[in-house]
Amino acid sequence: MSEYSIKELLEWNEKIENIVLAEGLDCYEQEFEVCDYEDMIGYETYVGMPSHYPHWSYGKNYERTKTLHRYNMTGLPYEMVINSDPCIAYLMKDNTLLLQILTIAHVYGHNDFFKNNRMFRLATRAKDTVEMFKNHADRIREYIHDPGIGYEKVEKILNAAHAIKFHIYRNIGEKRLSDEEKKRALLERYRKPKTEYPLLEPRVKEEEPPPDFKKIPVEPQEDILLFIMNYGKLLDWERDILNIVREETIYFLPQIETKIMNEGWASYWHYNILNKLNLPQGLHMEFLKRHNQVIRPHLGQLNPYYIGFKIFEDIKNKYPDNLKKIFEIREVERDQSFIRRYLTRELCEEMNLFEYLKLGKNYIITEVSDEDGWKSVRDTIANSAGLSGIPVINVLEWVQKDNMLIIEHQYDGRELELSFAYETIKHITDLWEGKIMLVTKIDNKRKLITCDEQKRVTLTDG
Repeated sequence: MSEYSIKELLEWNEKIENIVLAEGLDCYEQEFEVCDYEDMIGYETYVGMPSHYPHWSYGKNYERTKTLHRYNMTGLPYEMVINSDPCIAYLMKDNTLLLQILTIAHVYGHNDFFKNNRMFRLATRAKDTVEMFKNHADRIREYIHDPGIGYEKVEKILNAAHAIKFHIYRNIGEKRLSDEEKKRALLERYRKPKTEYPLLEPRVKEEEPPPDFKKIPVEPQEDILLFIMNYGKLLDWERDILNIVREETIYFLPQIETKIMNEGWASYWHYNILNKLNLPQGLHMEFLKRHNQVIRPHLGQLNPYYIGFKIFEDIKNKYPDNLKKIFEIREVERDQSFIRRYLTRELCEEMNLFEYLKLGKNYIITEVSDEDGWKSVRDTIANSAGLSGIPVINVLEWVQKDNMLIIEHQYDGRELELSFAYETIKHITDLWEGKIMLVTKIDNKRKLITCDEQKRVTLTDG
């Protein structure tokens, strides 16, 4: 039985909203739904959306999370919040009154971040979010129920699309040229000077050979999903499914790229809002305990709530009479730039950050946050943020006479996990229906991973 009523929640929400407005946070209209733990598991599994297309992986995640929760092997989020307008958030019915107050304040921090961070503004249309996911779900279900298509064919395309869904353009908001526009731009770049001031014209180096304008793509393309949509031998419904997966991935990219900032911002504001609420002593003691649980460091791994909170708090302390700086940072940065610019040596030392690697069964510390090592620690955290853990794969060439697709791994010192690479290349074959060749490096040697239409995978020297 809950220790509070909906009326009490509404009263606390009103108090929080007043502080939110007074502090200058700029939020979408906020809506809350109180739900039980089974509903929360469902929302967590289906990424919080009231409607989402069916896929076996969501059901698997639901049963796994439910089982772990039943045996007290994992907890559930206190809340879940959706980047939409109005902003939708779910509160766990079993939370204490203080937890509900804290999570309501936390939600307003996320809400402000969603509305104002440039990556969300460039990549998502918050007003259309719920309708977009509902429309996608309806279309997928129509294909499943179509006698000429059916569940198995839809599942095959979804499986393949999910396997490569993050291999799309990563630079959010950057203007994208079509293939024809790229060709025209390159032709302009390589043309001879036509003015009386040739030295003022942008020219390429004389030794740089011109590209092959007959090649597709004329330059390497990182958006594999879009390339297959444009050039693959797909039926209309298959192309539509790829487009659905791609649109939803683009929607989630800002959340992936700003995880530390977003959670740090929400934690910073729930802490400051609750300190202004004049909580009764009993609630205040629980608040301190719960807040410390949220932002506590995790042994052997990074807690984004902790890192983000500490950085924002440090920035605010350097500008004690002015919130302008942290609002500016909230608007323009992403995790990588945020960490590089604002994770200081003092913070690295205070949080006892260090680098380590695993050798066999042992862990070896390779860097500590001292005078020489803190920059390496900072850069390692920045380089592992967001999509940095996902390898960059570019489409190099479509060999049309053999319908072979050549793709290349941008080697940055980290090798591909071959077991994953083999399975992923098979999924690309399901979409391309031709031979796939992946160029990569293993032990600093050029290697070719090839998959034919029968999904036979071979590894050879390049």
